[in-house]
Amino acid sequence: MTSSEPVAGGPRHDTDLVSSEFDIVQPFQLDSASFRGRFVRLGPALDEILTRHAYPVQVQPLLAETILLATTLASALKYEGIFTLQTKGDGPVAYTVSDVTSVGDMRGYARFDADRLAAQMEHKGFQADLGSLLGAGYVAFTVDQGEHTERYQGIVELRGAAMADAVRHYFRQSEQMATAIKSFVGKDKDGKWVGGAIMLQALPPETAGVMAEHVQGSREEDWNRAAILLETVTAAELLDGGLAANDLIYRLFHEEAPRIYERTALRAGCRCSRERVENVLRSLDRSELDDLRVEGEVRVSCEFCNSTYAFDDAALDKVYGGGF
Repeated sequence: MTSSEPVAGGPRHDTDLVSSEFDIVQPFQLDSASFRGRFVRLGPALDEILTRHAYPVQVQPLLAETILLATTLASALKYEGIFTLQTKGDGPVAYTVSDVTSVGDMRGYARFDADRLAAQMEHKGFQADLGSLLGAGYVAFTVDQGEHTERYQGIVELRGAAMADAVRHYFRQSEQMATAIKSFVGKDKDGKWVGGAIMLQALPPETAGVMAEHVQGSREEDWNRAAILLETVTAAELLDGGLAANDLIYRLFHEEAPRIYERTALRAGCRCSRERVENVLRSLDRSELDDLRVEGEVRVSCEFCNSTYAFDDAALDKVYGGGF
C-alpha cells in the first residue's frame, strides 16, 4: 500500500501527492534513528461505513477504532490481498471486524445484542470500554493473499480499555519490533466521523559486532524519545483536516530528521456483488431458500455495506440454470 521511494525530507505539499488530508496513509521515517512511521487520517470514508447501519452511540466509536487501527496496521505491511482486524468477545458486542485490501478499500461491521447492551448500560458506573462492550475474548490479525499462499493469523486475548491497548498488547506478546501507537476517533463540527492515528516502529539495527551493545543502548534512548514525542500529539491535531499530515509529522518530530514518503488514498469499498451472491446461492439447494423470501423474493443483504440483492423466481431460474 505504500511506496518505497521517498518524496522528500521535512514538510512537503507536492501536487503529485493525494491532495485531501482525509482518507490517507502518509508514510514517513525518522532518519536520525531509522524508525518508520505511518500517519492515517480518516474522514468521509469512515463516516460512510459507520452510517450504513443504525449502530448505537456506544458501538460506533468501537467500530471506528477497529477500522482506523486495521487501516494503520495494514499500511505497514507489504501484501497483495486482504488484511483483517477482528475482535470477538462474550459481551453485548459479539464482534467487530474491519478489513483493508492492498489497494486501499476499507469496510467494517459490528454485531451486537441491543437488549444486552441496554441492560449493561443500566449498571452503575457504566463506561463504553472494551471490557463492558466486548467482555472477555480475543483480537485477531489476519493476512490473506489468496489461494496458493499461506494465510497468516495472529491472535491474542483482549486487554485494556480501548482498541489501541489491545493492539499494543499484541505487539508486546508477539515479540515483534517495538511499536508505539497514538489514535483518536470522534465527530467533527458537522457531526461526521473522523479518525487519526500515528504508529511508530523500530526497524532492525544494521550494525552488529563489537558495537552492538552501544548501538542497542543508543537506539533505546532514541526510541524512548520518539515515543515520548508521539505521546504529545493531541486529538485535535490528529483529527483536524486543516492541519496537513506533513506539517503535523514535522511539528512532532522535526529534531528526528523526518523523511516524508508518497502517500496513498483510502476509500470505503465493499467486495460484495450480485455475482458473488449468485455463487453463494448456487452452493445451496433451492428448496433451502424459502426462509430468505420476502414478498415473493429471495433477499440477501451484505452485513458490511447493507446492500440488498433481490431474486424473484425468474432470476432464480437463471441462477440455478433453469430451475430444479
